Amino acid sequence: QVQLVESGGGSVQPGGSLSLSCSASGYRANSNYMAWFRQAPGKEREGVAAIHRGSGATRYAEFVKGRFAISLVNAQDTVYLRMNSLKPEDTAMYYCAATPWVENPLGRDGYNYWGQGTQVTVSS
Repeated sequence: QVQLVESGGGSVQPGGSLSLSCSASGYRANSNYMAWFRQAPGKEREGVAAIHRGSGATRYAEFVKGRFAISLVNAQDTVYLRMNSLKPEDTAMYYCAATPWVENPLGRDGYNYWGQGTQVTVSS
């Protein structure tokens, strides 16, 4: 089992920045892949960014490339998402997810463990 707790959401104006963090606890091997997903009202949950704990390899959705950065501090079992140049369309509930292995790191079906989510609102 893995427990995930997100923090760091909030409200920001367009062009602003926010950082999210996700603390993992439990059996570490069950969180070899960690990722951030988001879900806006009326839309499906979509992958934002993912990272492999061992290699540090990352994957980003096209709509956040160059603006968001995912990182992981293994010693803290914490994954971060730094979000820059935020747009109103980035408004969503952001979820942290983890899994032992996944073929598509940005595919939601491959993740076994989910956090409760943290709200990000981008508005002027």
